[in-house]
Amino acid sequence: MATIEDVAKAAGVSKGTVSNVFSKKRPISKEVTEHVMQVAKELNYRPNYWARSLVNKKTRIIGLNMRGEKLKMSHFQYSLLNGVLPVCYERGYRLLLNTLSPNYLNQVEHLASDPVDGEIILDAVIGDSRVEDCLQRNVPIVVIGRPSGEDETRVSYVNNDNIGTAAKVTQYLISLGHEQILFINGPENRTVTADRTAGYMQAFSQQGKKPAEGMIVHQNNLQAMTSLTYSYETALSRLKENPEITAVLTDTESMALGVYKAAAELNLRIPDQLSVLCFGYGGTLAQEFNPPLTGVDLHADKLGTEAIQLLLEQLEQSDAEDKLAKRTIIPSDLVVRGSCDRRESKPDSVDQTQPPKKIKA
Repeated sequence: MATIEDVAKAAGVSKGTVSNVFSKKRPISKEVTEHVMQVAKELNYRPNYWARSLVNKKTRIIGLNMRGEKLKMSHFQYSLLNGVLPVCYERGYRLLLNTLSPNYLNQVEHLASDPVDGEIILDAVIGDSRVEDCLQRNVPIVVIGRPSGEDETRVSYVNNDNIGTAAKVTQYLISLGHEQILFINGPENRTVTADRTAGYMQAFSQQGKKPAEGMIVHQNNLQAMTSLTYSYETALSRLKENPEITAVLTDTESMALGVYKAAAELNLRIPDQLSVLCFGYGGTLAQEFNPPLTGVDLHADKLGTEAIQLLLEQLEQSDAEDKLAKRTIIPSDLVVRGSCDRRESKPDSVDQTQPPKKIKA
C-alpha cells in the first residue's frame, strides 16, 4: 500500500504539502493540489484518517444536533443542511447528523462520546443541557436559534428576528380584518416559541388590543403524535368551539397542513372563510396546499451557512485567542400566496392566479 512518502516522492513535493492537500489545513495552489491528487490516485493512496486524527487531535468532523419526527426531516431542516454541507466539503470536514426524538428533553448521555471537533445545535430549549455539556467539555458550539439565560452571552448563535417576524405576520392578519387569530405554536420550552409568542402579543398591543382568551396553544412534545396530527386535532376542536376564529397562524408547514385538513372537514373555505399562515414556506409539502400557502421564508440555508462559518472560525482560532461569542441575525420574508384574505371578502373576489409576493418580515 502506498504511503504519504511515496506520494510526495512521485509528485516531487514535501510530505507536508501532501498532508495539506488532503487535510486542507493550509491553502495549496490549484495546480499543485490537482497534481498531488492525480499522483495519489495513480498510486491508490488513501490517507489514514484515524491516524491523522490521533496526531492532530482533530477528527475534522462537525456535529449537527437536531430534532425530527420518526427520522423525517422538515423542509427547514433539509434547507439548513444544504447551507451546511457545501461549506464542510470545501473546508475538508465531515458532518455527523444526530437526529433526536421530539420527546428528547435534556439527556446528553448519547452525545458525550460523539467524535466531533465542534457542534451545531438546532431547536434550542430553555436551559438546554446540550449547550452546557459542550461548554463543560470545551467543545466549540454554535446554536441555530436563541440560547436561553446567560448562554445568550456565552455562546455564538445564528437566528431570525423571531419576535419582529411574528409581530409583522400577526399585524398582516390584523390588517386584513382578523381579530380572533388562533396561534398553534411549538412546544412551550423552546426559545423560538417564546419569541414568537412575544411577537404575536406585541402585534395586538400595538393596536391597543389583546388577543381573545385561549388563542395561543402549544404543542406538547411529550405527546406521541406528529405536528400534523396535533394541529389537525387542535384546529378541529377550536374551530368547532369558536366560530369567530377567522385566521390561524402555525409554527410549521406541517401544522398548517393539519389546519387545512380540519377546515376541509368543517367545510370552511380557505381563504374566504379561514385564513392560514405559517412560519415556513415552499417545502416538500407545498403541493398539498390548495390554495397555495402563505408563509414565512426563514432562509434556512443561510442560517446553516452562517452557523458552519462561525463554528469553523472558532475551530481555526488558536487557544490563546479570545473566543468571543457572536450573534448573526438572518432576515426573513413573508411570502403572500393564496391562503389569506380579508375577513369581509367574498369567494368571487379571490384571485389565485397572481404570483406570490414577498414582504420583508
